[in-house]
Amino acid sequence: MEMYLAALKDLIMQSGFFGLTTGNIIMLVVSFVLLYLAIGKGFEPLLLVPIAFGCLLVNLPLSGIWDEFNPTTHTIGFLRSLYYGAEFEIYPILIFLGIGAMTDFAPLIANPITFLLGAAAQFGVFVAFIGANWLGTLTNGLVSFNIKEAASIAIIGGADGPTSIYLTVMLGQTQILGAVAVAAYSYMSLVPMIQPPVIYMMTSKKDRGIIMGQLRPVSKREKILFPIICTVVSGLILPACVPLVGTLMFGNLLRECGVTERLSNTAQNELMNIVTIFLALSVGSTMAAERFLTIGTLAIIALGLVAFAFSTFGGLVFGQIMKVLSGGKINPMIGAAGVSAVPMAARVVQRCVQKEYPGHFLLMHAMGPNVAGVIGTAVAAGVMLTLLSR
Repeated sequence: MEMYLAALKDLIMQSGFFGLTTGNIIMLVVSFVLLYLAIGKGFEPLLLVPIAFGCLLVNLPLSGIWDEFNPTTHTIGFLRSLYYGAEFEIYPILIFLGIGAMTDFAPLIANPITFLLGAAAQFGVFVAFIGANWLGTLTNGLVSFNIKEAASIAIIGGADGPTSIYLTVMLGQTQILGAVAVAAYSYMSLVPMIQPPVIYMMTSKKDRGIIMGQLRPVSKREKILFPIICTVVSGLILPACVPLVGTLMFGNLLRECGVTERLSNTAQNELMNIVTIFLALSVGSTMAAERFLTIGTLAIIALGLVAFAFSTFGGLVFGQIMKVLSGGKINPMIGAAGVSAVPMAARVVQRCVQKEYPGHFLLMHAMGPNVAGVIGTAVAAGVMLTLLSR
């Protein structure tokens, strides 16, 4: 009987309750909040659900799910093994392949000047980069980031989760990966809440009522040549962006060439879904209490919001410039879609227009800068990699 009681006591002592810390409890609550936002509010559920559940799993103590490889027992924690795909930049690049296969670049090809709006919407990236660099001085050293951490935080302004993860890992700043990824994906999902106030602040009702003419038809030849030319040009100008831009364009070529329908469907569906699960769980696994609950995390989330707001602001400012230069033919609202949250940012622009002008349709015009923003954020990441990887 004593043996059974000792075994029962030993079992109880090894339960997760005895390893539970205040930090674990806080992070479990955070995971519940993220699950509520994803399931109850519909905020980017395909990403937030696995991220939140990864956070939940890694904060259950003594499970061994995040254990490093043990050469003696030849065992490794499940989430730690999944994380290698993020650590070696496999998942973010494969995500770009899927995004390329799902993206129609026709609105951008039909109106290539909107490419400039995608570039202007990277303004927030550089504002946040400067802010993160100055934060140590402004807070008397309470919170400070090195230049590579600042770059990883700044890219949140592009509203592109895979690029944020890719740049953070490539610069070796995995200690802030969880905070950067959660901020990037959270702001992507909160686009309908963040962007409208900036849009209304930067445009008048008359601006929002500008009707843009129908886009010209884009030929099949143009659609096939675009990813090839874009890859070659961007690769020669900025080699560091080839992994992201190249796979994005490869996925798009699979979509548009007309002879690889099966591969295109796989990239859009099975591959995209599998990699999304792996990547999001990996991101969630970086949210262990001891790494995530810091003042630095709060600063990253705040700087990410600043970056995103200023990216929207930059796109709208350039939209106003294009409105003037075009003689009032371009609706400046489409500048807000220059961030790379595809297609959510374009839909936000359309919804804002529909509220005041139910008969106006800007969605296809907004899709031009929206898809340009995907390329723009990848290029911005390439610039930072080129300058900071030396």
